[in-house]
Amino acid sequence: MTVITTIEDLRVLAKKRVPRMFYDYADSGSWTESTYRANSDDFQKIKLRQRVAVNMENRSTATQMVGQATKMPVCIAPVGLTGMQSADGEIKAAKAAEKFGIPFTLSTMSICSIEDIAQNTTAPFWFQLYMMRDREAMARMIERCKVAQCSALVLTLDLQVIGQRHKDLKNGLTAPPKPTIANLINLMTKPRWCLGMAGTKRHSFGNLVGHVKAVTNMKSLASWTNEQFDPTLSWADVAWVKKQWGGKLILKGIMDVEDARLAVQSGADAIVVSNHGGRQLDGAPSSIEALPAIVAAVGSQIEVWMDGGIRSGQDVLKAWALGARGTMIGRAMVYGLGAMGEEGVLKALQIIHKELDITMAFCGHTNIQNVDQGILLPGTFPTA
Repeated sequence: MTVITTIEDLRVLAKKRVPRMFYDYADSGSWTESTYRANSDDFQKIKLRQRVAVNMENRSTATQMVGQATKMPVCIAPVGLTGMQSADGEIKAAKAAEKFGIPFTLSTMSICSIEDIAQNTTAPFWFQLYMMRDREAMARMIERCKVAQCSALVLTLDLQVIGQRHKDLKNGLTAPPKPTIANLINLMTKPRWCLGMAGTKRHSFGNLVGHVKAVTNMKSLASWTNEQFDPTLSWADVAWVKKQWGGKLILKGIMDVEDARLAVQSGADAIVVSNHGGRQLDGAPSSIEALPAIVAAVGSQIEVWMDGGIRSGQDVLKAWALGARGTMIGRAMVYGLGAMGEEGVLKALQIIHKELDITMAFCGHTNIQNVDQGILLPGTFPTA
Protein backbone atom coordinates (compact mmCIF):
# COMPACT_ATOMS: atom_id res chain seq x y z
CA MET A 1 0.00 0.00 0.00
CA THR A 2 1.26 3.48 -0.92
CA VAL A 3 2.21 5.66 2.07
CA ILE A 4 0.89 9.18 1.44
CA THR A 5 3.06 11.91 2.97
CA THR A 6 2.91 14.80 0.48
CA ILE A 7 0.52 16.46 -1.98
CA GLU A 8 2.75 15.08 -4.75
CA ASP A 9 1.96 11.53 -3.57
CA LEU A 10 -1.75 12.33 -3.96
CA ARG A 11 -1.15 13.80 -7.43
CA VAL A 12 0.62 10.67 -8.65
CA LEU A 13 -2.20 8.48 -7.35
CA ALA A 14 -4.89 10.73 -8.83
CA LYS A 15 -3.20 10.57 -12.23
CA LYS A 16 -3.46 6.78 -12.12
CA ARG A 17 -7.11 6.74 -11.06
CA VAL A 18 -8.79 9.63 -12.91
CA PRO A 19 -9.56 9.53 -16.66
CA ARG A 20 -6.98 11.49 -18.61
CA MET A 21 -9.35 14.18 -19.92
CA PHE A 22 -10.49 15.10 -16.41
CA TYR A 23 -7.06 14.82 -14.79
CA ASP A 24 -5.56 17.03 -17.53
CA TYR A 25 -8.42 19.53 -17.16
CA ALA A 26 -7.39 20.18 -13.57
CA ASP A 27 -3.63 19.70 -13.85
CA SER A 28 -2.75 21.98 -16.74
CA GLY A 29 -2.41 25.61 -17.73
CA SER A 30 -3.03 27.67 -20.83
CA TRP A 31 -0.85 27.93 -23.92
CA THR A 32 2.82 27.18 -22.98
CA GLU A 33 1.90 26.71 -19.27
CA SER A 34 4.71 29.09 -18.21
CA THR A 35 2.50 30.92 -15.68
CA TYR A 36 1.09 27.62 -14.43
CA ARG A 37 4.65 26.42 -13.69
CA ALA A 38 5.78 29.76 -12.24
CA ASN A 39 2.96 29.68 -9.68
CA SER A 40 4.62 26.79 -7.85
CA ASP A 41 8.26 27.35 -8.92
CA ASP A 42 8.35 30.89 -7.50
CA PHE A 43 7.42 29.61 -4.04
CA GLN A 44 10.55 27.46 -4.07
CA LYS A 45 12.80 30.51 -4.51
CA ILE A 46 11.61 31.99 -1.20
CA LYS A 47 13.85 30.83 1.66
CA LEU A 48 12.95 30.59 5.35
CA ARG A 49 14.94 31.71 8.40
CA GLN A 50 15.33 28.88 10.88
CA ARG A 51 15.33 29.92 14.56
CA VAL A 52 16.35 27.77 17.56
CA ALA A 53 16.01 27.71 21.33
CA VAL A 54 12.50 29.15 21.11
CA ASN A 55 9.56 27.73 23.09
CA MET A 56 7.48 25.88 20.46
CA GLU A 57 4.61 24.71 22.69
CA ASN A 58 0.89 25.52 22.23
CA ARG A 59 0.98 26.45 18.57
CA SER A 60 -2.02 27.91 16.73
CA THR A 61 -2.63 28.34 13.00
CA ALA A 62 -6.21 29.55 13.51
CA THR A 63 -7.50 32.72 11.91
CA GLN A 64 -10.59 34.19 10.24
CA MET A 65 -11.42 34.75 6.57
CA VAL A 66 -14.16 37.38 6.03
CA GLY A 67 -15.15 36.88 9.64
CA GLN A 68 -15.46 33.09 9.38
CA ALA A 69 -13.30 31.01 11.73
CA THR A 70 -10.87 28.67 10.02
CA LYS A 71 -8.32 26.22 11.44
CA MET A 72 -5.66 27.64 9.13
CA PRO A 73 -5.57 30.48 6.56
CA VAL A 74 -6.76 28.13 3.83
CA CYS A 75 -10.07 27.54 2.09
CA ILE A 76 -11.01 25.23 -0.76
CA ALA A 77 -11.03 27.10 -4.07
CA PRO A 78 -13.86 26.77 -6.57
CA VAL A 79 -12.93 24.16 -9.17
CA GLY A 80 -15.16 23.37 -12.13
CA LEU A 81 -15.97 19.73 -12.90
CA THR A 82 -14.83 18.61 -9.42
CA GLY A 83 -17.56 15.96 -9.59
CA MET A 84 -15.75 14.42 -12.55
CA GLN A 85 -12.59 13.78 -10.52
CA SER A 86 -14.62 11.47 -8.28
CA ALA A 87 -18.35 10.71 -8.15
CA ASP A 88 -20.22 13.40 -6.17
CA GLY A 89 -16.83 15.12 -5.79
CA GLU A 90 -18.06 18.48 -4.55
CA ILE A 91 -20.08 16.85 -1.76
CA LYS A 92 -17.03 14.83 -0.72
CA ALA A 93 -14.76 17.89 -0.73
CA ALA A 94 -17.29 19.98 1.22
CA LYS A 95 -17.65 17.24 3.84
CA ALA A 96 -13.86 16.98 4.21
CA ALA A 97 -13.57 20.77 4.59
CA GLU A 98 -16.28 20.77 7.26
CA LYS A 99 -14.61 17.93 9.17
CA PHE A 100 -11.26 19.70 9.08
CA GLY A 101 -12.58 23.16 9.89
CA ILE A 102 -11.95 25.32 6.81
CA PRO A 103 -14.38 26.96 4.33
CA PHE A 104 -15.44 25.27 1.08
CA THR A 105 -16.24 27.15 -2.15
CA LEU A 106 -18.57 25.65 -4.75
CA SER A 107 -18.02 26.55 -8.42
CA THR A 108 -20.78 27.74 -10.76
CA MET A 109 -19.49 24.99 -13.11
CA SER A 110 -19.76 22.23 -10.50
CA ILE A 111 -21.40 18.86 -11.02
CA CYS A 112 -23.13 18.83 -7.62
CA SER A 113 -25.56 21.71 -7.10
CA ILE A 114 -25.86 24.42 -4.45
CA GLU A 115 -28.74 22.41 -2.99
CA ASP A 116 -26.68 19.18 -2.96
CA ILE A 117 -24.00 20.82 -0.79
CA ALA A 118 -26.58 22.40 1.54
CA GLN A 119 -28.30 19.03 2.04
CA ASN A 120 -25.08 17.13 2.75
CA THR A 121 -23.23 19.56 5.05
CA THR A 122 -24.03 21.71 8.08
CA ALA A 123 -21.19 24.29 7.89
CA PRO A 124 -21.91 27.45 5.89
CA PHE A 125 -20.19 27.28 2.50
CA TRP A 126 -19.25 29.85 -0.14
CA PHE A 127 -20.42 30.02 -3.75
CA GLN A 128 -18.36 31.19 -6.72
CA LEU A 129 -20.25 33.10 -9.40
CA TYR A 130 -19.30 33.58 -13.05
CA MET A 131 -20.88 36.59 -14.68
CA MET A 132 -23.21 35.48 -17.46
CA ARG A 133 -25.09 37.62 -19.98
CA ASP A 134 -28.40 36.22 -18.65
CA ARG A 135 -28.84 38.49 -15.62
CA GLU A 136 -32.13 36.85 -14.74
CA ALA A 137 -30.36 33.50 -14.40
CA MET A 138 -27.65 35.16 -12.29
CA ALA A 139 -30.25 36.75 -9.98
CA ARG A 140 -31.95 33.36 -9.52
CA MET A 141 -28.61 31.71 -8.73
CA ILE A 142 -27.81 34.38 -6.12
CA GLU A 143 -31.26 33.83 -4.60
CA ARG A 144 -30.57 30.07 -4.40
CA CYS A 145 -27.34 30.90 -2.52
CA LYS A 146 -29.36 32.90 0.00
CA VAL A 147 -31.82 30.02 0.49
CA ALA A 148 -28.86 27.63 0.99
CA GLN A 149 -27.47 30.11 3.56
CA CYS A 150 -24.14 30.52 1.79
CA SER A 151 -22.00 32.80 3.94
CA ALA A 152 -20.02 34.48 1.13
CA LEU A 153 -20.13 34.97 -2.62
CA VAL A 154 -16.90 34.71 -4.66
CA LEU A 155 -17.18 36.62 -7.94
CA THR A 156 -14.56 35.49 -10.46
CA LEU A 157 -13.46 38.39 -12.70
CA ASP A 158 -10.85 36.79 -14.97
CA LEU A 159 -12.97 34.51 -17.18
CA GLN A 160 -14.65 36.94 -19.57
CA VAL A 161 -13.01 34.95 -22.35
CA ILE A 162 -11.50 31.48 -21.92
CA GLY A 163 -7.74 30.95 -22.18
CA GLN A 164 -6.09 28.67 -24.75
CA ARG A 165 -6.05 25.31 -22.96
CA HIS A 166 -4.49 22.99 -25.48
CA LYS A 167 -4.79 19.75 -23.50
CA ASP A 168 -8.57 20.15 -23.24
CA LEU A 169 -8.82 20.60 -27.01
CA LYS A 170 -6.64 17.57 -27.66
CA ASN A 171 -8.58 15.44 -25.16
CA GLY A 172 -11.95 16.46 -26.57
CA LEU A 173 -13.06 17.94 -23.25
CA THR A 174 -16.28 19.61 -24.30
CA ALA A 175 -19.81 19.59 -22.88
CA PRO A 176 -20.68 16.79 -23.36
CA PRO A 177 -17.21 15.17 -23.68
CA LYS A 178 -16.39 13.62 -27.05
CA PRO A 179 -16.44 9.79 -26.83
CA THR A 180 -13.30 9.31 -28.94
CA ILE A 181 -11.69 5.89 -29.22
CA ALA A 182 -8.69 7.13 -27.21
CA ASN A 183 -10.98 8.40 -24.43
CA LEU A 184 -13.00 5.17 -24.34
CA ILE A 185 -9.82 3.08 -24.14
CA ASN A 186 -8.53 5.31 -21.35
CA LEU A 187 -11.83 4.95 -19.44
CA MET A 188 -11.46 1.15 -19.56
CA THR A 189 -8.27 1.50 -17.50
CA LYS A 190 -10.10 3.39 -14.70
CA PRO A 191 -12.55 0.79 -13.25
CA ARG A 192 -12.69 2.40 -9.79
CA TRP A 193 -13.73 5.75 -11.33
CA CYS A 194 -16.30 4.14 -13.65
CA LEU A 195 -17.86 2.20 -10.76
CA GLY A 196 -18.19 5.39 -8.74
CA MET A 197 -19.83 7.25 -11.63
CA ALA A 198 -22.24 4.37 -12.22
CA GLY A 199 -23.43 4.80 -8.64
CA THR A 200 -24.47 8.46 -8.91
CA LYS A 201 -27.00 10.39 -10.98
CA ARG A 202 -24.88 13.54 -10.88
CA HIS A 203 -23.15 13.72 -14.26
CA SER A 204 -23.98 17.22 -15.55
CA PHE A 205 -23.60 20.81 -14.36
CA GLY A 206 -25.98 20.73 -11.41
CA ASN A 207 -26.20 24.50 -10.95
CA LEU A 208 -27.30 25.10 -14.54
CA VAL A 209 -29.18 22.11 -16.00
CA GLY A 210 -32.83 22.47 -15.03
CA HIS A 211 -32.25 25.90 -13.49
CA VAL A 212 -31.61 27.99 -16.59
CA LYS A 213 -34.17 28.52 -19.36
CA ALA A 214 -33.65 26.24 -22.37
CA VAL A 215 -30.93 24.23 -20.59
CA THR A 216 -32.32 20.75 -20.07
CA ASN A 217 -29.32 18.56 -20.89
CA MET A 218 -25.58 18.66 -21.58
CA LYS A 219 -26.05 19.45 -25.29
CA SER A 220 -28.26 22.49 -24.70
CA LEU A 221 -25.92 23.52 -21.86
CA ALA A 222 -22.95 23.61 -24.26
CA SER A 223 -24.62 26.06 -26.62
CA TRP A 224 -25.84 28.20 -23.68
CA THR A 225 -22.44 28.49 -21.96
CA ASN A 226 -20.65 29.29 -25.25
CA GLU A 227 -22.85 32.38 -25.56
CA GLN A 228 -23.03 33.26 -21.88
CA PHE A 229 -19.58 34.16 -20.49
CA ASP A 230 -19.84 37.94 -20.56
CA PRO A 231 -16.92 39.78 -22.25
CA THR A 232 -18.55 43.11 -21.34
CA LEU A 233 -18.11 42.56 -17.58
CA SER A 234 -17.39 45.86 -15.82
CA TRP A 235 -17.21 47.34 -12.33
CA ALA A 236 -20.86 48.36 -12.75
CA ASP A 237 -21.69 44.64 -12.90
CA VAL A 238 -19.74 44.07 -9.69
CA ALA A 239 -21.93 46.73 -8.06
CA TRP A 240 -25.03 44.92 -9.43
CA VAL A 241 -23.90 41.63 -7.90
CA LYS A 242 -23.14 43.31 -4.57
CA LYS A 243 -26.62 44.83 -4.48
CA GLN A 244 -28.33 41.55 -5.44
CA TRP A 245 -26.33 39.57 -2.90
CA GLY A 246 -26.11 41.90 0.09
CA GLY A 247 -23.66 39.65 1.97
CA LYS A 248 -19.90 39.09 2.10
CA LEU A 249 -18.39 39.56 -1.36
CA ILE A 250 -14.97 38.27 -2.44
CA LEU A 251 -13.48 39.29 -5.81
CA LYS A 252 -11.21 36.66 -7.39
CA GLY A 253 -8.73 37.22 -10.21
CA ILE A 254 -6.96 40.44 -9.18
CA MET A 255 -3.36 40.64 -10.45
CA ASP A 256 -2.79 44.38 -10.76
CA VAL A 257 -2.52 47.18 -8.17
CA GLU A 258 -4.89 49.41 -10.15
CA ASP A 259 -7.55 46.69 -10.20
CA ALA A 260 -7.00 46.06 -6.48
CA ARG A 261 -7.76 49.73 -5.75
CA LEU A 262 -10.92 49.54 -7.88
CA ALA A 263 -11.92 46.42 -5.95
CA VAL A 264 -11.63 48.32 -2.68
CA GLN A 265 -13.80 51.10 -4.13
CA SER A 266 -16.41 48.50 -5.14
CA GLY A 267 -17.00 47.69 -1.47
CA ALA A 268 -15.82 44.08 -1.63
CA ASP A 269 -14.84 42.35 1.63
CA ALA A 270 -11.79 40.51 0.25
CA ILE A 271 -9.82 40.08 -2.96
CA VAL A 272 -7.97 37.04 -4.22
CA VAL A 273 -4.66 37.62 -6.01
CA SER A 274 -5.07 34.94 -8.66
CA ASN A 275 -4.17 34.19 -12.28
CA HIS A 276 -6.75 31.38 -12.42
CA GLY A 277 -4.10 28.76 -11.73
CA GLY A 278 -2.19 29.75 -14.86
CA ARG A 279 -5.23 28.76 -16.95
CA GLN A 280 -6.03 32.16 -18.45
CA LEU A 281 -3.30 34.68 -19.42
CA ASP A 282 -0.14 32.68 -20.01
CA GLY A 283 2.86 34.97 -19.51
CA ALA A 284 1.32 36.72 -16.51
CA PRO A 285 3.43 36.76 -13.31
CA SER A 286 2.91 34.13 -10.64
CA SER A 287 0.38 34.95 -7.93
CA ILE A 288 3.05 34.99 -5.21
CA GLU A 289 5.13 37.48 -7.24
CA ALA A 290 2.13 39.77 -7.70
CA LEU A 291 1.06 39.56 -4.04
CA PRO A 292 3.43 41.99 -2.20
CA ALA A 293 2.66 45.06 -4.35
CA ILE A 294 -1.09 44.51 -3.97
CA VAL A 295 -0.76 44.03 -0.20
CA ALA A 296 1.28 47.24 0.01
CA ALA A 297 -1.34 49.15 -1.96
CA VAL A 298 -4.59 47.95 -0.33
CA GLY A 299 -3.75 45.48 2.45
CA SER A 300 -4.70 48.00 5.15
CA GLN A 301 -8.14 48.52 3.59
CA ILE A 302 -9.26 45.04 2.57
CA GLU A 303 -8.44 41.36 3.21
CA VAL A 304 -5.99 40.22 0.55
CA TRP A 305 -5.82 36.49 -0.20
CA MET A 306 -4.01 34.56 -2.91
CA ASP A 307 -4.18 31.28 -4.79
CA GLY A 308 -2.04 29.53 -7.38
CA GLY A 309 0.82 27.09 -6.89
CA ILE A 310 0.19 26.12 -3.26
CA ARG A 311 1.35 22.54 -2.80
CA SER A 312 2.41 22.57 0.85
CA GLY A 313 1.94 24.19 4.22
CA GLN A 314 5.26 25.96 3.68
CA ASP A 315 3.70 27.73 0.69
CA VAL A 316 0.78 28.84 2.88
CA LEU A 317 3.18 30.22 5.48
CA LYS A 318 5.22 32.09 2.84
CA ALA A 319 2.05 33.66 1.43
CA TRP A 320 0.96 34.70 4.93
CA ALA A 321 4.41 36.19 5.63
CA LEU A 322 4.04 38.27 2.44
CA GLY A 323 0.71 39.66 3.62
CA ALA A 324 -1.95 37.24 2.40
CA ARG A 325 -4.60 36.88 5.10
CA GLY A 326 -5.93 33.75 3.44
CA THR A 327 -5.14 31.27 0.67
CA MET A 328 -7.23 29.13 -1.64
CA ILE A 329 -6.24 25.63 -2.71
CA GLY A 330 -7.64 24.01 -5.84
CA ARG A 331 -5.30 21.43 -7.31
CA ALA A 332 -4.12 20.09 -3.93
CA MET A 333 -7.78 19.34 -3.16
CA VAL A 334 -8.39 17.85 -6.62
CA TYR A 335 -5.39 15.50 -6.27
CA GLY A 336 -6.68 14.25 -2.94
CA LEU A 337 -10.19 13.78 -4.30
CA GLY A 338 -9.06 11.95 -7.43
CA ALA A 339 -6.72 9.75 -5.40
CA MET A 340 -8.97 8.74 -2.49
CA GLY A 341 -12.27 10.64 -2.52
CA GLU A 342 -13.36 12.40 0.66
CA GLU A 343 -10.60 10.69 2.64
CA GLY A 344 -8.06 12.03 0.13
CA VAL A 345 -9.25 15.63 0.49
CA LEU A 346 -9.04 15.31 4.26
CA LYS A 347 -5.54 13.84 3.87
CA ALA A 348 -4.48 16.80 1.69
CA LEU A 349 -5.69 19.26 4.34
CA GLN A 350 -3.92 17.33 7.11
CA ILE A 351 -0.67 17.32 5.11
CA ILE A 352 -0.83 21.07 4.47
CA HIS A 353 -1.71 21.84 8.10
CA LYS A 354 1.09 19.71 9.52
CA GLU A 355 3.66 21.31 7.20
CA LEU A 356 2.35 24.77 8.09
CA ASP A 357 2.43 24.08 11.83
CA ILE A 358 5.93 22.52 11.91
CA THR A 359 7.46 25.13 9.57
CA MET A 360 6.03 27.94 11.69
CA ALA A 361 7.66 26.38 14.76
CA PHE A 362 11.04 26.06 13.04
CA CYS A 363 10.79 29.75 12.13
CA GLY A 364 10.40 30.62 15.80
CA HIS A 365 6.65 31.24 16.08
CA THR A 366 3.78 29.59 17.92
CA ASN A 367 0.94 31.79 16.63
CA ILE A 368 0.41 32.52 12.96
CA GLN A 369 -0.94 35.98 13.82
CA ASN A 370 2.61 36.99 14.80
CA VAL A 371 4.23 35.73 11.59
CA ASP A 372 5.51 38.39 9.17
CA GLN A 373 8.26 38.90 6.57
CA GLY A 374 10.82 38.39 9.33
CA ILE A 375 10.60 34.62 8.79
CA LEU A 376 11.87 35.01 5.21
CA LEU A 377 15.50 35.28 4.17
CA PRO A 378 16.12 38.78 2.72
CA GLY A 379 16.68 38.85 -1.01
CA THR A 380 14.82 35.61 -1.69
CA PHE A 381 11.26 36.93 -1.85
CA PRO A 382 9.38 39.40 -4.09
CA THR A 383 8.84 42.90 -2.69
CA ALA A 384 6.40 45.69 -3.45
